Amino acid sequence: MRTQVGIVGAGPAGLLLSHLLHLEGIESVVLEVKSRAYIEGRLRAGVLEHGTVEFFRQVGLGERMDRVGMVQNALDFRFNGESHRIDFTESTGGRIAMVYPQHEVVKDLVAARLAAGGQLMFETPVLGIDGIDGPRPVIRYESEGRVQTLECDFIAGCDGFRGLCRDAIPADLMKGFDRIYPFGWLGIMAETPPTRDVTWGYHPNGFAMHSMRTPTVSRLYLQCSPDDKVENWSDDRIWSELHQRLELKDGYRLEEGAILQKGITSMRSFVCEPMQHGKLFLAGDAAHIVPPTGAKGLNSAVADIRVLGRGLVDHYKRGRRESLERYSEICLRRMWLVQRFSSGLCTMVHRFPEDGEFVQRLQLADLEYMTGTEIGRREFSENFTGLPIEA
Repeated sequence: MRTQVGIVGAGPAGLLLSHLLHLEGIESVVLEVKSRAYIEGRLRAGVLEHGTVEFFRQVGLGERMDRVGMVQNALDFRFNGESHRIDFTESTGGRIAMVYPQHEVVKDLVAARLAAGGQLMFETPVLGIDGIDGPRPVIRYESEGRVQTLECDFIAGCDGFRGLCRDAIPADLMKGFDRIYPFGWLGIMAETPPTRDVTWGYHPNGFAMHSMRTPTVSRLYLQCSPDDKVENWSDDRIWSELHQRLELKDGYRLEEGAILQKGITSMRSFVCEPMQHGKLFLAGDAAHIVPPTGAKGLNSAVADIRVLGRGLVDHYKRGRRESLERYSEICLRRMWLVQRFSSGLCTMVHRFPEDGEFVQRLQLADLEYMTGTEIGRREFSENFTGLPIEA
């Protein structure tokens, strides 16, 4: 097989790149090891930045998002038994976020690519990548029990943190920066109506969060040990902790409901430099991971793809390579600002095992400054609703 851009991975990054290239008349083939049913049913949280929402509308992906997604205008921080609300719209002059889960974005992208006759190859394991320093790199993959090849002009590695594309960059030319946090999140899906705003709780027992999934279903999180077991968390224990960590002195009570799902997620930060070598470009989780506190994973993948898509269009339509050559530089400059925000929030709202009362008082001071001053509210709102993208 032969194509212009070979894309490894049918997550949001790979599918969005294929969609953008199609709009410009550029060919691509997407190879995905999992089935279509798997990637569309893999439940992931998702808060879209203001710029992501606007971009999806611009490229024809906004219809179902606008119909099903839930606009988020503010975030309610709770600490010391009190509510401290940051209004994004007020602080930024009209910017919002939108709760629209990642698997819904994937469904929209798959539908758009198939409707346009896109080449999506599901249940197709990629075995290796060759020749990224040469004129025509090759993706080796397995299909119908045989090893086959896809010849490309460029390869986009969108195969996630544990994919093989990152390993195709010579080890002596790449550096990874990693931080593993000493806690995880117990994620809960429950039949209880969401609060007006997404709510974060800073509490001596640890962080808690109450987010929205639908008008009748909430997504909730509790800080826990990263090696904890779901079996240790009975429904009664979960609701008891949520009551303690999120309720207020004024008598606010969290409404309980049937718990539909539980799962524990570890937390880490990771960045690799560079994000490109030869004809290979990494995007999304293949290049960087952020802790979920800032809701930046999906949005960072979209930011990468907007930069990469522009570079490929410049190359094919205008014969210009400058954007492609600067892809890693452009993406990493924004990515480190995103890591600063996400890691900083992690440090601010979670209890670290080794921290004493001094650090806890500093956390409260940070929260007071962020929620209680105009400049603090504006900085948080600008970062949460999305930094500019050079694309």
